[in-house]
Amino acid sequence: MTTKVDEIAPRIYRLSTLVPEIGPTGFTFNQFLLDDDEPLLFHTGHRSMFPSVRDAIERIVPVDRLRWITFGHVESDECGAMNEFLAAAPHAQVAHGALGCMVSLNEMADRPPRPLDNGETIELGAMRVRHIDTPHVPHGWESRVLYEETTGTLLCGDLFTHLGDGPALTEDDILGPAEMAEDVFSYSSLAPSLPTTILELAELEPRTLALMHGSSFAGDCRGMLGALADAYRARITAAAG
Repeated sequence: MTTKVDEIAPRIYRLSTLVPEIGPTGFTFNQFLLDDDEPLLFHTGHRSMFPSVRDAIERIVPVDRLRWITFGHVESDECGAMNEFLAAAPHAQVAHGALGCMVSLNEMADRPPRPLDNGETIELGAMRVRHIDTPHVPHGWESRVLYEETTGTLLCGDLFTHLGDGPALTEDDILGPAEMAEDVFSYSSLAPSLPTTILELAELEPRTLALMHGSSFAGDCRGMLGALADAYRARITAAAG
């Protein structure tokens, strides 16, 4: 198991592990390390991936310097190695939305997590991340995203999930591949609020979309998010008959 490291925005690193057995062309599991005075990890990867992800982090910063351990929602590929990282980084703390802490993480994390209100920010040093609640988008009651305000990077978790092992960062279309992945996995909760929530993220006008599965995107992020909202709206209409 090999984890690749690429810088997708200033001091924001994508850690990517390909699992070739998933789907017809393989599937990437990506974490993101924000290298600042208080380093932040978004997604931990599966518990089984911990050695590879830890070694990838060590290429950038000592793992025991991690201050924040974060993820989009409570699922094994997002937070399976949470407690391994808490053990490896004695000053680290899990930070998640208040709902996720109440429902799951207060009982699951080996140290008490920090609950965040919608819109609350954490200062990392030069960088600043904003917590945004996105319930059921694309799935999970406690789902959320993080927005790094100084680089305009939206750490958007499972949104735009797609198959294959493409480049770390692309300006090519990611909606078409995401639609194909939705057809394969049916991973999204087609809640009525889904398009509206995505359009609210588009209003941030991010400059980079950091994806958990597939290539990150640098281009017309607002337009791409708007197109994703339209695609989900069409699926919701079709599902309603």
